[in-house]
Amino acid sequence: MIKRIILLLLIPALLAVSLPGCGRSRRAEEEQSAESEGLKTFVLGDTTFNAENGEPDINPHNSNSGWACIRYGVGETLFRLNDQMEIEPWLAAGYENVDELTWKITLRAGITFTSGRSLDGEAVKECLEALIENHARAAGDLHIREITASGQDIIIRTEIPVPALIQYLTDPYGCIYDVQAGVTKEGIVQGTGPYRAVSLTTDSGIELVKNENYWDGEPKIDRIMVRTISDGDTLTMALQSGEIDAAYGLPYISYPFFENENYNITACATSRAFLGAMNFESEIAGDPAVRKAIAMGIDKESFAGKLLGGNGYAAAGAFPGNFSFGGDVVSAEEYDPEGAMEVLEEAGWRDEDGDGVREKDGTPLVLRWLTYPSRQELPVLAESAQATLGEIGFQVEIINTSDHNRVRMDSGAWDIYVSAFVTAPTGDPEYFFTYRCLDESDGNYGHYHSDRLEELARELAGTFDIQRRGELAVEMQQTILDDNAFVFCAHLRMGIVSKASVTGLTAHPCDYYEITVDLDITEED
Repeated sequence: MIKRIILLLLIPALLAVSLPGCGRSRRAEEEQSAESEGLKTFVLGDTTFNAENGEPDINPHNSNSGWACIRYGVGETLFRLNDQMEIEPWLAAGYENVDELTWKITLRAGITFTSGRSLDGEAVKECLEALIENHARAAGDLHIREITASGQDIIIRTEIPVPALIQYLTDPYGCIYDVQAGVTKEGIVQGTGPYRAVSLTTDSGIELVKNENYWDGEPKIDRIMVRTISDGDTLTMALQSGEIDAAYGLPYISYPFFENENYNITACATSRAFLGAMNFESEIAGDPAVRKAIAMGIDKESFAGKLLGGNGYAAAGAFPGNFSFGGDVVSAEEYDPEGAMEVLEEAGWRDEDGDGVREKDGTPLVLRWLTYPSRQELPVLAESAQATLGEIGFQVEIINTSDHNRVRMDSGAWDIYVSAFVTAPTGDPEYFFTYRCLDESDGNYGHYHSDRLEELARELAGTFDIQRRGELAVEMQQTILDDNAFVFCAHLRMGIVSKASVTGLTAHPCDYYEITVDLDITEED
């Protein structure tokens, strides 16, 4: 941590040495090319556009690539969320819940894909059918039995009641694209958004151009370059040097460099949480006493208050406190190192040889902490936990790798998997449980099972009453907290930092909408 601070303090000097002959020349060439063509260009640096985060391309039916599709202004969903996380029509003009199994959605008229095809009921039907065929999580969320189309209307019939169906259709996997136009080998689709992708290289970036026929206003930027810059310090230097115009995923420790009139910082509270999932197939994390001691041995307040620099706050449950079903109404283990040591002692974990690491039946208390580097503060959290858990007798081995998607599939390779995860991007609590906690969840990497949670999830899946859904969400959170199946460390403020010349780039609570028709950049002197 100290070394990193020193590095950041040296950034101005490093810039003078490293960038003029490298990155800066690249930007200068792009600007010269754009100027000769009379094009207005915007460059975004993003730590998350990579296979490591499940975003190898912008095909919304591929893993988590819908996030890139919607963030970069290529795809749009039938419904969207406003700043209060309330549902609003987007490509749809409205909907009717005909009965528990039937939904009628009416589409806006006059919208075309960037392929030139008109958006109508048949196009949406084709896209949603392809979605549930190719995206397992979407199929499990939506439970679609049949879709029929007539003009600008579609009728969705589900196999079981799906009260949150409209919320699920705001998920980035629900971006509507022209299936008949296909998906290129690079993973490019033709959507309805203000921008159209013209080239894409996984783990490197994407080039976009304005959609001249966009239905909701005229895009102001002619060409957008999104560059994957997974290293936080490199991203910081790129923004300071003018190599990029804006940065998403900038390390919080770098924010002080941009708190002046030359830059804009837009930020808002989100449901993105730093959370650890326990591996119930692990000899270590499978022990209830060990899981409880881990939950009691992580200093959330120190991490959120000091290491996040005020850009997050300690979490209790899965959802932030401003949600009616949020963490303020559940009870989680508090930081209590003395109590954690007592829990371990009573369970037979003792330091018999005096080396500072507890053992039980000859097995040392070694915790393999799996995480990844592209979310800049995750390795910092790992180091913080390594220190505090070390004080109570754990030996924490940090596995910080961009290959975490592969490693986490091997239940014998880790004990706790710590990630940054948006728990309620659709504004509804069901998303988190169906994605991460249930027997059939794609993201239940630690193979957690609870009879009670499964029972509550079945009730939630069939409940239309909003108040009751919130009550169920509270009880479900408490169930996983009582089992210490997850430890929720902090909820984050999502921030985007840009040059002062950039306008229309605004952080949003769901962390989806970045590049929109409102984005603009003024000419620099």
